[in-house]
Amino acid sequence: MDSIPLFDEFSQDFAALPVYSPNRFAQEQASDEILKGILACIDLTSLNTSDSTEDIEQFCSKVVDFPQAFPDFPNVAALCVYPVFASVLTSRLKDLPIQRAVVGGGFPSAQTFLDNKVAECSKAVFFGANEIDIVLSVGEFLEGNYELAGDEISSIKAAIGSAHLKVILETGALESSENIWKASLLAMEAGADFIKTSTGKQMPAATPEAAWVMTHAIKAFAARRKRAIGFKPAGGIVSVEDALLYWNIVAEVLGDEWLKPALFRIGASRLANKLLSALSGRTQKYF
Repeated sequence: MDSIPLFDEFSQDFAALPVYSPNRFAQEQASDEILKGILACIDLTSLNTSDSTEDIEQFCSKVVDFPQAFPDFPNVAALCVYPVFASVLTSRLKDLPIQRAVVGGGFPSAQTFLDNKVAECSKAVFFGANEIDIVLSVGEFLEGNYELAGDEISSIKAAIGSAHLKVILETGALESSENIWKASLLAMEAGADFIKTSTGKQMPAATPEAAWVMTHAIKAFAARRKRAIGFKPAGGIVSVEDALLYWNIVAEVLGDEWLKPALFRIGASRLANKLLSALSGRTQKYF
């Protein structure tokens, strides 16, 4: 590892990282309790170029009306939209325990000026967002400009106050498990409340191999810093089987205490209907 104090401190943890093996997660039929748990951890997303205020209002209405439509199932954890729609989330979800998440900081590339990133994120919080998903400056990170990449995260976190900050590592661009480990540590040390695999805009997106490294980094960080950081796989997670795999990785590496919306999210736009179908025993196209 490149010798900077943060990476040196955790180098033995990385050396002890077990090799990921898909065989250790042989899947059985998921219980309804687990399927409901996954549903309750979804960040339901709408990040389309064609999104409009009316689209997002309708998107919110589905969540607002969900308890009446499916009284036996938990609602999703959050809605995630572009920052221009933060006020729509605030007005439509104001009385619900649903988190109001927006992407920011020059999403999905992070290729803009830091003052623009800070302004965009703080303005979204001003209009009611309470979770901000940003992207690590991947190019700077890969060049070894760790202080710059970390300072950007710290600056944004300082600007958004108590709002939760999710830092997207874009693991498909990081090229190695070592880089994923280092990026995880950098983001957490800089103030991330969650670390997230991917934007979904670049392939490969979420992978179990990346999740394995990230969850072990979270475990090591929690042991040394006494601070629990959340984990969010996102990008290409469509099937119940996909979601269950990430659920099982988190359960094995971090334990059941992480299997709650405060510390585990799944970024998805199609998964919710698949879960509803599995739970109800018939095809659902509610969302």
